Amino acid sequence: MAISNELLSTTLYDIRDKEVDNLYKRTAFLDSCRKLNGVETISGGIKIQRALSFFEHSSLTQLVNGYEPINLSVADTMVPAIYDWTDLVQPVVISEKEESENSGELAIIKILEARMRNVMSHFKRDVNKQILQGGVTAASNLNTLNGVLTGGFLENSAVGTQTGVVGGLSKATAPTRGWSNQFGDAVDAFGTNGLAQMYQIHSGMTNVTAMGQFALAIASGAGFQNYKRVIQANERYVDLKTLDAGRMALAFADGVVEQDLDMPESASADEEYTMYFLNFDGIKLVIHGDYDFAVKPFETIPTHALRTARVCWKGQLVADHLGSQGVLVDGNTF
Repeated sequence: MAISNELLSTTLYDIRDKEVDNLYKRTAFLDSCRKLNGVETISGGIKIQRALSFFEHSSLTQLVNGYEPINLSVADTMVPAIYDWTDLVQPVVISEKEESENSGELAIIKILEARMRNVMSHFKRDVNKQILQGGVTAASNLNTLNGVLTGGFLENSAVGTQTGVVGGLSKATAPTRGWSNQFGDAVDAFGTNGLAQMYQIHSGMTNVTAMGQFALAIASGAGFQNYKRVIQANERYVDLKTLDAGRMALAFADGVVEQDLDMPESASADEEYTMYFLNFDGIKLVIHGDYDFAVKPFETIPTHALRTARVCWKGQLVADHLGSQGVLVDGNTF
């Protein structure tokens, strides 16, 4: 007797719940944004709009004798940053031929379990890579932190020289330092310059942070090893019981350092990104509540001898405050 679409769908729902729990344990960005309150769930809308305060509302008046007129010149403080949604979908498919060749319901379900895990893992890798590095063709509408690319959030240049456009707002014309990220250059000598540049970035972030605090540095593999090498005699770890079942994470300042092999690498000067410094109150992964790696039911395709379900995700990486973020470049060489 053939397994119904409803039973196959129920099986995928169960696997999906397990996979989403595991999904954020294998990549630094996705793990940390989920665990450190970097994910914001909303219910819909044609676009994602973030209200940013770019201007002073009113001016100060000093009272000497108490009869001076108060300056009532006021301005609207808010400017909207607007982002488009990114819609991603990936199918899970089983053919009629495969069903006939694998006798018994258990054999068919095991095939689906393996494919579902593969799909979820692939989905995760592509989303993570696009956010950190960019260049994933199938997810090109998803914003990236890589400021070398057009629209990337974190640029490889000093505050005051950045020209990128994020959420429709130009860094070059924004009347505030809060819309330009912090920047440091290890000049291909992490052992000499890396730690000092890290603290310079952290200090710059702290000076303009409007909310929250530095939480996470995501390092390239080489950058992570170089950081460990520099502080070897004074390594400090943080107990992340609430983050990842008691795993110990390498600390820096008031946050943690994780490595991710999807960090951007380039032979060009200042395009080798060694570390991102993130404050998740200033950057969010916004996800539609109904499409958070949601599994859509199996359907029989009339024109083909197969059945297919879909894993769907709808979201976007958005910025609220770029001054509380930073990037270190050219630190992969010790």
